Amino acid sequence: MKRIYEPFAYGQDARAECFWRLPDHDWPRVDGDLTTEVAVIGAGYTGLSAALHLARAGAQVTVLDSEYPGWGASGRNGGFCCAGGAKTSPETMAKRYGEEATRAYYATERAAVDLVADLLDTHGIAAETHSDGEVRLAHLPSRMAALKADAADWQAMGVAAEVIPGEALAERGMAGAEFHGAMHLKLGFALNPALYAHGLAIAAQTAGADIRAQSPVTAITPVVEGYRLDTPRGLVTARKLILATNGYSAEDLPDWLSGRYLPVQSNILITRPLSKSERAAQGWTTDLMAYDTRKLLHYFRLLPDGRFLIGTRGNVAASLDGQTAMRTKTRTDLARMFPAWTDVETPHFWSGLLCLTRKLTPYAGPLGDWPNAWAGLGYHGNGVAMGTWTGARLADLALGRGNAGKIHNAPLTRFPLGPARRLLLRGAYWGYRLRDRL
Repeated sequence: MKRIYEPFAYGQDARAECFWRLPDHDWPRVDGDLTTEVAVIGAGYTGLSAALHLARAGAQVTVLDSEYPGWGASGRNGGFCCAGGAKTSPETMAKRYGEEATRAYYATERAAVDLVADLLDTHGIAAETHSDGEVRLAHLPSRMAALKADAADWQAMGVAAEVIPGEALAERGMAGAEFHGAMHLKLGFALNPALYAHGLAIAAQTAGADIRAQSPVTAITPVVEGYRLDTPRGLVTARKLILATNGYSAEDLPDWLSGRYLPVQSNILITRPLSKSERAAQGWTTDLMAYDTRKLLHYFRLLPDGRFLIGTRGNVAASLDGQTAMRTKTRTDLARMFPAWTDVETPHFWSGLLCLTRKLTPYAGPLGDWPNAWAGLGYHGNGVAMGTWTGARLADLALGRGNAGKIHNAPLTRFPLGPARRLLLRGAYWGYRLRDRL
């Protein structure tokens, strides 16, 4: 299996201090040869959503994961179920695909959030939800103009969006040393990502999906019957195939995927529970999901038990030393942005891989030229909602129910530099840091 990061990124050490805990469950492994109608590789939000929707439609579906459901990014992210999925601007999107396709894409962002809410309710998944939408905070006064424009765009689409001037932040419980105003988008909510992933897995299993853990796929071979998937303890033969490995993909599973995705490390730090007086001393008491306007953004929120979560990006090397350095940087950022919490203990820090595409839009379409095979990936750090929605669309494709739309179905092009493409991040991060200061 060929991957573009060091083994640390794909191992247990990267998530050793993860705060989120997946409930115990005895997931079986592949042990002997199996035959199925649809094989799904990857048991994160995308794969589990695909499996759930397929099983509810009566299809025979088998999910294969190298670890267990929710082990990857789906069980260790910040828990932001919100609008997002693309990192390109609406203007660029409209130039590439047209105004109608762009409007349709932003409608899917709303639909993705609604889908997660519906799945939580329908399947009784208790995922510690909170937050009436999200708030984006201007880290420089000059960024308020863009926030006002964003608010107007969302309002035009029928979504409530409020611009909050800097002088009103403190009374709203959003005081911070670097905040100069905000835009509150009343779309989305926060959740415990591991409980949501586990709940999806249980819902899929209950609906009839066969979920196999500790069953890494080491080779995919087209055969007369469809596809043969090699695992250490047996072969799985499937008539149809869905690849849902996102940032944990490999260059040779299959070869077509090589160079068409770019994993990016994201890091999360969580404090011990903060008392009411500690929260009041800082002036951050809101339970809203929040992030700032930096290109190398910080995302943060208070958890229901009073802990504070802050996430960052910017690391290119995947190693224990690199993760230690990012921990130091994230602690420094926490102290600068929320000075009252400078000395607060931070017992939890970990990393995971999100995924970019070259066009900076999600993909849900054919797996190269293979018949009856599809892939879903590239949520740009917003996979809770968009990954879930994409999984449902991949299920539709496997059931012969159409496609995910013009933008999701656009060809997945390759990045420059091939297996060395993560070096592109060094230049991008340098440029982002410069831009964030201007």
